Amino acid sequence: MFTIGDFARYGRVSARMLRHYDAVGLLHPDRTDPATGYRHYGAAQLARLNRIIALKDLGFTLQQVRAVLDDEVDPEELRGMLRLRRAELEAAMAAAAARLAQVEARLRSIESEGHMSVDDVVIKSVPAVRVAELTGVAGSYEPEDITPVIGPLYDRLFPLLDEAGVRPAGPGIARYEDAPEGCGAVVVHAGVTVSAPVGPLGDTGVAVVELPPFEAATIVHRGPMDGILPTAQALARWIDASGYRSAGYAREVNLECPQDTEKWVTELQEPVARA
Repeated sequence: MFTIGDFARYGRVSARMLRHYDAVGLLHPDRTDPATGYRHYGAAQLARLNRIIALKDLGFTLQQVRAVLDDEVDPEELRGMLRLRRAELEAAMAAAAARLAQVEARLRSIESEGHMSVDDVVIKSVPAVRVAELTGVAGSYEPEDITPVIGPLYDRLFPLLDEAGVRPAGPGIARYEDAPEGCGAVVVHAGVTVSAPVGPLGDTGVAVVELPPFEAATIVHRGPMDGILPTAQALARWIDASGYRSAGYAREVNLECPQDTEKWVTELQEPVARA
């Protein structure tokens, strides 16, 4: 028989852990001295302790470990538990690899620029959102082509919403897609978050649409939109260096739009997927 200290040493666990296993019914001592309360373990119990440790190392909970040891789980159920654990570990490894790629990208940026960038990029899940929008076509995605189109669209949008009795329920959202005619033309959607029903808004030309959720790389731009190119380029470099690929044009979410455009705050949300 082993004392709890000796048994803990042979099993490479703490005496405190053995007391916990006893309390939860996972591994009782062979004998407990009624006078002193000292626990004593048999050599044969090392096999059960080793199985407990092995199953815990696989990530199973103590409740699952007990079910396996007490033959409450048949082989098919155990295979299912192991497959699930494998999937969880693979997901954790993928997440760790993504974080590692981001760290390496930040290191390269610091090494090349000599300082830490203030333009932090964050991967986030963008939820579905409902917007009321007007649509136009720009000759290209370049700022000099977008600005003359999107500005007048917003100038028209808000008076039309006011006449229709629809109040904005959140920030403005500008989004873009390739025009059907090609040749580099871009469809420009100038919108704002609303809670109105989906569909045409009377005969105003405004459409209320539900935008689906998506995974995005995001960065915050400060200042007027005609100076957004450096911020967009920083986002593109980060996406390329971090193991992602762009899956579409970036949305522009107007977080703050005071009269002074130098104080504008806009979040770029670019759809991304793993490269």
